[in-house]
Amino acid sequence: MTHVATDPGARAPAKRWEVRLPPPGLILIGQVSLLVAMLGLWQIAISLGWIEAYLYGKPIGIITTGWEMIRSGALFRDMGLTAFEAVSGFLIGTISGSVIGLALWLTPTGSAILRPYMIALNGLPKIALGPLIIIWFGIGLGSKVALAALITFIVALIAAQQGAREVDNDLVKLMRSLGASRLRTWRTVIVPGAMPWIVSAFRLNVGFALIGAVVGEYIASNQGLGYMIAYAGTLYDLDAVWVGIAALMVVALLMYGAIDWCERRLLRN
Repeated sequence: MTHVATDPGARAPAKRWEVRLPPPGLILIGQVSLLVAMLGLWQIAISLGWIEAYLYGKPIGIITTGWEMIRSGALFRDMGLTAFEAVSGFLIGTISGSVIGLALWLTPTGSAILRPYMIALNGLPKIALGPLIIIWFGIGLGSKVALAALITFIVALIAAQQGAREVDNDLVKLMRSLGASRLRTWRTVIVPGAMPWIVSAFRLNVGFALIGAVVGEYIASNQGLGYMIAYAGTLYDLDAVWVGIAALMVVALLMYGAIDWCERRLLRN
């Protein structure tokens, strides 16, 4: 039998630490428990007089107000309108911004010319454009969609352009050495390589799209979650304000869920 010489002082290879998450059901129980605990502590603080209900609202009042809005259909109506505005603006702004950002890789000169304008537009507080958007698109649905699209457009544009620039240059050189045209290199190397950046911009733009829709409703609207929150605030009805905030969170979670599905399809197949 052949004996293999070993070094007694040699160390065994270090074990790789694997992060193992508990089952999804257990995670859900933990998430619900955390929410219940926070609401319970909030209600106890109100009951004991540690904080004032007229300044912070109270969980029982929020639940009661929310249930009344659900029964009347007002909450679902406002949620549906704001979600439509945010999703429409998100799709228009994010898709067009991503396409143009990727296309700028094909024209380095054009990219260099547009760069200072992109930086300036990205740094500009978009709410400053609200009055212009209202004048151009009116006080209806179009102005909210336009504002959400404008905010998400510049984020997607910069992310896609930067993602295209970060693609491994060795792959580009390899394609050129094989005789591939610039357009073919763009299709086969640049676009797939920039996808993680684009998906990251999708996630960022969920919040920005909702900001655009809600700000538009603040400025000029008589329906939607933004209007509901602003109107309830003027009446010091903090329970209704919290219901509107919770509804916005639900819309955001649904949008994030859709993006997760798209990410699995685009990046993991």
